[in-house]
Amino acid sequence: MRIGMILDKTFPPDPRVENEAVSLIKNGHEVFLFCLKYAEEKNEEVIKGIQVKRYQSSALVYKLSALVYTVPFYTWLMSKKINHFLISNQIESVHIHDIQIAEAVFRANKKLNLNTVLDLHENRPEIMKFYPHLQKFPGKYLISSKKWKQKEELFIKKATKVIVVTEEAKTEIVKRVGKEPKNIVVVPNTVHKTYFKNAVYQKNIIEKYKANFVLLYIGDTGLRRGLLTAIESISILKNRIPNIKLVIVGSNSSDKVLKEYVNDHNVQDFVDFEGWQNESLFPSYIKASSVCISPLHRNLHHDTTFANKIFQYMSFGKPLLVSDATSQKNIVEKAGAGLVHIAQDYNDFAEKVLELYFVEVLQQKLGGNGKKFIENHFYWEKTSEALIKLYLN
Repeated sequence: MRIGMILDKTFPPDPRVENEAVSLIKNGHEVFLFCLKYAEEKNEEVIKGIQVKRYQSSALVYKLSALVYTVPFYTWLMSKKINHFLISNQIESVHIHDIQIAEAVFRANKKLNLNTVLDLHENRPEIMKFYPHLQKFPGKYLISSKKWKQKEELFIKKATKVIVVTEEAKTEIVKRVGKEPKNIVVVPNTVHKTYFKNAVYQKNIIEKYKANFVLLYIGDTGLRRGLLTAIESISILKNRIPNIKLVIVGSNSSDKVLKEYVNDHNVQDFVDFEGWQNESLFPSYIKASSVCISPLHRNLHHDTTFANKIFQYMSFGKPLLVSDATSQKNIVEKAGAGLVHIAQDYNDFAEKVLELYFVEVLQQKLGGNGKKFIENHFYWEKTSEALIKLYLN
């Protein structure tokens, strides 16, 4: 089958798009990728078998994309390009990545009437509520998350099939939109086996933390990710675990809030802000850690999605400490890979850390369980089987 994937940004990188496309190609399909270019990138090239077709865009069009469901200019502009892409590449099935460009795709496909797969990477309308620029003028008055939610529900109904990242997301959509469960497929963002089997370690990172009991966080550090809970717990933990170190690998514009708290509470010696690092260094930080954390706040988005970091952590046999955001709580408990704390409760977080610290055999057991779970059940080559089956049928 000639599958046309639609992405409303530049490529590469996009790990989910790449993983899905490569898996489909390995199973005999041809994958053509519509994406955008803003500079002098090639109009066409083949990347890992993906036939990438880039269409020129601009900074103005990029800004208009945020207003796509306020004014229709972005949809008008993109639908013409997408229609050209679909016809010129003789596409047989359309795979839409997320909802921002979805209306343009449905418009472009109106006469062609091709089957459509709507791939929801996240619950975009819910997560938009936490975007800083939508909480102040002018974004607050120009962009409506309620309108985006209405559009999302319309697209879900229109799509032939829908892909989500968790069973919880599937359940939520069935309940809210009434889509038939058989038409919703779960394809989680998991790691390839090569991620942990072929990992290369940097000795300097491992050496740097060899004397510490390391709590590790990797990824975006926005306040909804819960790092303030972890930092607040350090005021308690430093008196019980003298060599404790909270290592934060990642960044966000709100980091100043985290750093101010660290300074105000005099815990600078126990918290390292490493900033954003190349992903090739993640295995080294994970290997250097004692416990890996994901202290997400509870909200509809976090309750129905996974942070990919938890699978990275588990693949290296590290015990997890995660908040009770539904999806990650369920998967960690299913795997027996870690402990769960009450979201935004630093006392409970600290208690769970102490339990892991003082019972070393528990660390080993949970870490081992997580590693086995990834190796045997929850790696990309296995979890992508649902995607392959969707296109086989």
